[in-house]
Amino acid sequence: MTWPDEFAEGYDQWTAGLTADVDFYVGLARESDGPIVELAIGSGRVAVPIALATGRRVIGVDTSAAMLDAARRRADAAGVELELHLGDMAELQLDEAAALIICPFRALLHVPTWAARRRVFERVAASLRPGGRFAWNAFAFDHQFAARADGVRVVEGAYAHTDHFVVGDNRVDIILDSGATSSLWWATKNEWLGLIDVAGLEVEALYGDFDRSPADEHSGEYVFVVRPIESPHRDRQSD
Repeated sequence: MTWPDEFAEGYDQWTAGLTADVDFYVGLARESDGPIVELAIGSGRVAVPIALATGRRVIGVDTSAAMLDAARRRADAAGVELELHLGDMAELQLDEAAALIICPFRALLHVPTWAARRRVFERVAASLRPGGRFAWNAFAFDHQFAARADGVRVVEGAYAHTDHFVVGDNRVDIILDSGATSSLWWATKNEWLGLIDVAGLEVEALYGDFDRSPADEHSGEYVFVVRPIESPHRDRQSD
C-alpha cells in the first residue's frame, strides 16, 4: 500500500472533523492493559490522544515517511512519545505482544488483495497477547452513493479531488487535482468475517457506527472488534 506525499500534506485538514472514531479507539485503549499498536498511524490523529489518555506504550506503523514525520511533530507538541516504525502492516513484528491493535480511518482498504489482507490478519493474530483485541473500521459499499459520486470533483479541507469507482475491481481511486492517486478496495461483511476466521480470531462486537449501535442492513460503516480464539497450543509470536 502507498500513500503519496501530496495526501500527507493536507491530511490534518482533511480529517479535522473526525472525532467520533478517536473517542471510540481511546475507549478501547483505556480498557487495554499493555502495549497498543496503530497500523497506518498517519499523523497520529488517534495515537496521540491514546497516549495522552493511557500513558501506555503506543507503537505506530506506516508506509509513509511523511506521515510518520507528521505523527512525530504531533506527539512532540502534545508532550508524549510514540514509537514510530516505517514499514508494511503485513510484516508486523513486535518485541512484546500487544493488548490492542487498531487500524482506524478505513486504512485496511488500502490493502489491495484478499491474500495481502489475510497476511495482515495473521500477523495481527500472532502479535496479540491472550485477551488482546484488534479493532478497525471500513465503509460498507453503497452502489447508489458510488453512482452519484463517481467523477464528481469535490473539495474537502485541503483536498480538491475526484473519486472514480471501479466496481468490477471493488476499487475507488481518490485522485487529487495534481494527479496523485490513493486507492481503496472495499470488502463485504462476509469477506471480513472470512479473514477473521482464517486468522484464528473471533468477533467480539460488530457495530454500525462509533456510537456502538449494532450493525444492520442500513449501516454505512463496519466497526469491528475481534479477539484471538484461545488455544493452549498456539504460539502467538510464530509465523
